[in-house]
Amino acid sequence: MRYFQDTGLLILYSLLALLFTEINLPLVLGFLCAVILSNGCYVLESVGLRLISICVFLVSSIFCPACYLFFPVVFYLLGKNFSYRGFFLGGSFFLYHYYIGRTSSDPASIPVLFVLFGLLLAWLLCRNAVLEEQLQNTLRNIQDDSREHNLLLSEKNKMLLEKQDYEIYTATLKERNRIAREIHDNVGHVISRSILMVGAGKAMNQDENLRPVLNNLDLSLNTAMDSIRNSVHDLHDESVHLKEVTDNLIHDFTLCPVEFQYDMGFEISKELKYCFISITKEALSNIMKHSNATKVLIRMQEHPALYQLCIKDNGTVQSSLSSHKTEFIENHSQVFAGPGMGLMNMKDRVRALNGNFQISTKDGFQIFVTIPKL
Repeated sequence: MRYFQDTGLLILYSLLALLFTEINLPLVLGFLCAVILSNGCYVLESVGLRLISICVFLVSSIFCPACYLFFPVVFYLLGKNFSYRGFFLGGSFFLYHYYIGRTSSDPASIPVLFVLFGLLLAWLLCRNAVLEEQLQNTLRNIQDDSREHNLLLSEKNKMLLEKQDYEIYTATLKERNRIAREIHDNVGHVISRSILMVGAGKAMNQDENLRPVLNNLDLSLNTAMDSIRNSVHDLHDESVHLKEVTDNLIHDFTLCPVEFQYDMGFEISKELKYCFISITKEALSNIMKHSNATKVLIRMQEHPALYQLCIKDNGTVQSSLSSHKTEFIENHSQVFAGPGMGLMNMKDRVRALNGNFQISTKDGFQIFVTIPKL
């Protein structure tokens, strides 16, 4: 908008030359050429084409001296597109018209001060436009930096919250393990010793009146022991950290590098944890024994409706495994149907959770597991 305001003002100023001369065809042509030039320089994206258009107009002023009246517009375009160095190009043509072209009747009637004031006005407008663009660019850069800074802060806050949640989750699992150990080592041992003492008392007891009491005490202690044992097992199972256990399995795998991608939430059932851990352990064992892989990818992901486990290597099945004559049945996917007990155990574990177990031998060996959320 500022561009059209400046060029329109300069064109209107140039038309004030009608106070000093009459309307004629060269003046009309010069006006049309100035309007076309100003709009063309706005539309053209190439700087080279803009320079060519301006030079054509300047050269045309030699043959149509009336174009000399619209030099303020040309000076503005030169300064706008080529900085102040463009003024030297326009200045050479201005000097030409001042010393040579004034012999023509058209420009000779126009006062030089009128044109000079127009050039000064063009310079002022151009300088203000350039300063405004610089300020706008500076403001835009500041806004972009501010947005980028806010995005970085948001990402850092998100990472801090995720890290905090992870630390809380890890601390919870460690505390569960500690409680399970304390119950097992202290309360469990005390009850075990009490059961042994009651058993010894029952063996040594000769009083029939005490026998029902000792039997009830023995039953109560055994019931308490079973409850504690179940509680300890539940606490231990719930405290298993899927990512840490998988990291430990990968650390013990020395055949080739393993890329591990983990994107799972915290609320994971213990059945799913042990399923993924068992499949990963068996898969790494099979790769170690039967594959010549040089790279392994393990990916665990949580989706809105399901959990996904993918274990892929770039190796080929060796003769020790091919001797089993592993077979595949096509049914929209390749499902294992051969005699390997490890793979069959994987398949059974996945089926127990209503999941889907697939194997592919394209570009290596891949195990793909999906288990729906309950």
